[in-house]
Amino acid sequence: MLGGDGEAVIHYPDPRLRERSTEVEEVTDEMRKRIETLWPVMYEQGGIGLAAPQVGWMVRLFLMNLAGESDEGEEVCFVNPVVQSKRGIEVDEEGCLSLPNVHGAVARPKKIVVTGKTLDGDEIEVEAEGLAARCILHELDHLDGKLIIDHFSEQDQRKNAGAIENLERAFADRPRVESEAEAEGEPAPQ
Repeated sequence: MLGGDGEAVIHYPDPRLRERSTEVEEVTDEMRKRIETLWPVMYEQGGIGLAAPQVGWMVRLFLMNLAGESDEGEEVCFVNPVVQSKRGIEVDEEGCLSLPNVHGAVARPKKIVVTGKTLDGDEIEVEAEGLAARCILHELDHLDGKLIIDHFSEQDQRKNAGAIENLERAFADRPRVESEAEAEGEPAPQ
């Protein structure tokens, strides 16, 4: 689904979801403008977090608002986040905007400390637990090319097999853009 400025959440098995994103050297005004276009994409999809790679932007940043509404909660953007410590384990159900209709139990640390930068370049350190920790770790997985399905038990993998097959079929059947065809050594569509 497209956001207000044409940004769209990419779906599994798009190979960009498996790539490790690159560090942000400097947050520019152009980047800030692009980040502002991502909030509506996240909210329109019903999300509480959105990593840049989920829209094909391969940089280490993500957005989070646990309220999932533009007029509620706190909007936070983490740039170059790094987990400094983890404590405890908690298992809970997760879904993902890049894997629609796919849900399963994921074990994650219950409490974390994460460092990174703000959009203004200020260093931050955040202690998070529960849903906040889960969301941060989920989005960090995206920055490293990992998906929730990588954490699923065999039972959850079987439970979601049909939805995953549907996503794979839709991806294979989609019209490819010129750059994709050329990257695969094929002539560009005319």
